[in-house]
Amino acid sequence: PLDAIFALSAAHTADQDPHKINLGIGAYRDNDGKPWVLPVVRKVKQNLLNDPSLNHEYLAIDGLRTFTDASAKMILGADSAAVKEKRFLGVQQISGTGAVRLGGDLLKKIKPSATVYISDPTWGNHFQIFGDAGFPVKTYKYWDAATRGLAFNEFIANLENAPNGSIFVLHACAHNPTGVDPTQDQWKKIAAMMKQKQHFPFFDCAYQGFASGSLDKDAWAVRFFVESGFEIFVAQSYSKNFGLYSERCGCLTVVTSTEAQAVAVRSQLCRLNRASISNPPAFGARIVSAVLNDPVLFAEWEENLRTMANRIIKMRSETVRHLTELKTPGTWTHITSQIGMFSYTGLSVAQVKVIKEKFHVYMTDNGRISMAGLNEGNVRRFAEAVDYVVRNA
Repeated sequence: PLDAIFALSAAHTADQDPHKINLGIGAYRDNDGKPWVLPVVRKVKQNLLNDPSLNHEYLAIDGLRTFTDASAKMILGADSAAVKEKRFLGVQQISGTGAVRLGGDLLKKIKPSATVYISDPTWGNHFQIFGDAGFPVKTYKYWDAATRGLAFNEFIANLENAPNGSIFVLHACAHNPTGVDPTQDQWKKIAAMMKQKQHFPFFDCAYQGFASGSLDKDAWAVRFFVESGFEIFVAQSYSKNFGLYSERCGCLTVVTSTEAQAVAVRSQLCRLNRASISNPPAFGARIVSAVLNDPVLFAEWEENLRTMANRIIKMRSETVRHLTELKTPGTWTHITSQIGMFSYTGLSVAQVKVIKEKFHVYMTDNGRISMAGLNEGNVRRFAEAVDYVVRNA
C-alpha cells in the first residue's frame, strides 16, 4: 500500500488550486513556503566541492568516525561520563530510519523474546521497523484527547504493567505526531519506573535543536537517562536540524556499561551494517562533521536552528491568535504548548476530510499538521478553514 504521508504529498502536488496548503510532510519550509537550504550547509557544501583531496572511496562500515563521534557527543554532552569513560559508540546509518532499524536488529539478537512498546500515537514507521525486525509490537498510552496533552498516569501504568525487560521507544524531544513532551519532572518519574522494571530505553531523536532552538535543552531526557545509569540506544537524524532530507544522514549512538562492551557492540553493529547497506554514504556525513567539529561553523548552525525553531513557534502563536479572533469554538492553547514541527490539532477524521476537500488543506487523517507548512501568507486561511469545519463538520 502507499505510504500515507507520501500519498498525501502526491495528492497536494496534483491539486491545481492556487491556495492549496500542504501540512502533511515533515519538512521545513521558509516564510515563502519554499524548502530552505541552511546557509551554513550551503557554505560547507561549496567548501567540500572545492576540496581537491576529497574522493568517492568507501567509508568504513561504521561510517565517518569524525561524524559519529561528534554526533554522540552532541546528544550525550561532551562532559558526559559515558564519553569520558569511552563507553559509548556511534555507527552511521541511513538517517534516523536506518538507525532505528539497525538498533532494532541488534536488540532482536540480544533480547529475542522481548516486546517493543511504542507510544500511541507515534511515527507510523515505528510499527513497520520493529515488526519487520521480528518483534511483537504493542503501544503505551501517550495522548490524552480530553486535555490534548500527555496521558502521564496511564503512561506510567503501562510501564509498570509491561513485562520486565521490555523495550520502550521514547521520543527524545518534539514528540511525533503530538508535539507533547514530558516535563523534566515527568521524565524523572518515567526513568525511575523503567529502572524498577528493567526496561530498555530506545530514544528516537529526529529534532535535536530544531524543537526548542537549544541543542542542550532538547537533549535533556537522553542525558538524564545516561546519568541515571541506563544503557541506551539513540537514533539520531540530521534531516530536520540540518535540512539534509535527501542525503539520508543519521547515527545510532549507544551507551554501554563498560568500554569493552562498547567495542563489542560496535563489532556487532558493523556486522549488521555490512549485511544491510555495506557502507554508509559520505556527503551528508561530511557536511555534518565539518559543522560539528568547527566552533565557528557550529555557532552559525545554532543560529540557523534558532531561525527555524523561532519561525515555527511564531506560526503556532499566529494560528492561535487567528482562531481566537475568529472565536472558533473550543480551546486551542494546546497548539502553543506543543513543541517542534508537528501539532496534534484535535480535528476529527470527518473534519480533516472536509478541510481537504473544501479548502485544499492537506493534513493526516489524525489531525496532525506540520507547522512548517504555515507562513504569513496562509496562516489566516488555515485558521478560517479550521473555524469552518469545527462549526460545520
